[in-house]
Amino acid sequence: MTGAFDLPAIAEPASQESARLVVRAPLAEALSRGLVVIQYRADNLRILSVFGRGALGVTPRIGHVHITLDDARWHWVDASGELMIQGLAPGHHRLLIELADPTHRVIDSKTVSFEIPT
Repeated sequence: MTGAFDLPAIAEPASQESARLVVRAPLAEALSRGLVVIQYRADNLRILSVFGRGALGVTPRIGHVHITLDDARWHWVDASGELMIQGLAPGHHRLLIELADPTHRVIDSKTVSFEIPT
């Protein structure tokens, strides 16, 4: 990226650097109320809910995230840039956030641990 702005949607980048996931810590005030709010973004990839092999050739590249809570065997997909989870039991929790391409191949991942107060 050059400067403070991303490329406009109509501009094709000269080259595509590696995509990278950036995840903020959960908002402390919300956690104190039992609500998990986590913001995320991707560098060098646009987060969109577009899927399939045909979307692999889109420039600039696109993708989404996979979310796994507490090592569950399942995950859900998100393309909003902000996660909100409510109703978790008090205690320690772990959230795996994986940046994926349109075919669900994982590109980067981050793990966020947090505590829901009693």
